[in-house]
Amino acid sequence: MMSAVPAPSAFNGARLLVVDDEAAQMKALCDTLELEGFQPTGFSSAKRALDSLRAGQHDLLLTDLMMPELNGIELIRAARSIDPDLAGIVMTGHGTIDTAVAAMQVGALDYVLKPFKLNVILTVIARALETRRLRLENAILQRRERERAEELAVAYRDLESFSYSVSHDLRSPLRAIRGFMSLYLDEFGETVPADARPLLDRVTAGAERMDRLIEDLLKFARFSRMPLTKHPVDLRAMVQTVVRELQDQEPQRTVSIEIGEMPPCNADPSLMQQVITNLLSNAFKFTRGNADARIVIASRVSPTENGGSECVYFVRDNGAGFDMKHAGKLFGVFQRLHSQEQFDGTGVGLSIVKRVLERHGGRIWAESAPGQGASFYFVV
Repeated sequence: MMSAVPAPSAFNGARLLVVDDEAAQMKALCDTLELEGFQPTGFSSAKRALDSLRAGQHDLLLTDLMMPELNGIELIRAARSIDPDLAGIVMTGHGTIDTAVAAMQVGALDYVLKPFKLNVILTVIARALETRRLRLENAILQRRERERAEELAVAYRDLESFSYSVSHDLRSPLRAIRGFMSLYLDEFGETVPADARPLLDRVTAGAERMDRLIEDLLKFARFSRMPLTKHPVDLRAMVQTVVRELQDQEPQRTVSIEIGEMPPCNADPSLMQQVITNLLSNAFKFTRGNADARIVIASRVSPTENGGSECVYFVRDNGAGFDMKHAGKLFGVFQRLHSQEQFDGTGVGLSIVKRVLERHGGRIWAESAPGQGASFYFVV
């Protein structure tokens, strides 16, 4: 359904350039349009009107079609070469389809037949000004989109450069530290005093932790820019696979796993696998201190604000939990709510989960209390 044309009063103050070789008609039209709230400037000479035209000086050109110096179509063409944003309307007593087509081809937005009634020409002017306004707004949006695309391209190149620098330039000295420390301990380890050995071990552990931080930072950058390829994903099968892998990594542990309803979703399979892996890895990690560790992976249907419903997936554990007053930091990069001594990790996993889900148009949130486990809810 087409939107209604705004009332002419909506364009009060619009600057109109009126050109008609019949001076009396031109003046009468300018006087009338001025009474209607417009700002008309009239010329009986098309060449003089063109000579006076400056870009941005007028919003609309209202020109007669048949004139001795330049006809209305030629005038619109010449005027728009000076000011491409200028809207054009042709006034003619020879209202044929050919005239309308020719006028439109050079940029006229409309035409009106002489003799015209005031309400008719006001409606045509309002329609042309509204079209001009929409075109200008669209041009601004397109320019901003191009600028944004250019900014994103620069940011992407910077990220690629940064990732390369991190991967190569920062890891090189780390490899040197770890390599020389290993050589030193192999050759001189027996001569190192007992109270000095823990210090050397801390150097090695620090280098290894720095390497893990770099690897996780690169993962975060990679998952943030990977293209999305959505397909139907069998989340239940994916969860079962990830659970088996995690259990194989810790065969000595007994963890009660309950997998409930997990309806399929439309998502990027590789990225969703990262989401499931990170959430379940956290659940396994933070239940390590529990002899009766329990993890539930399931879904529920929840109402939405617009009266519909959505499928909410969740991963719930009875592990260490956290204080909800710190929940704002939970999904930040390198943000940790537990010390390294309590639980290992770099604090990147949940930030990757959040980023992946947001790229799918989804979201994630958590509920927890210290010592009472945690529940992570997400929508794809």
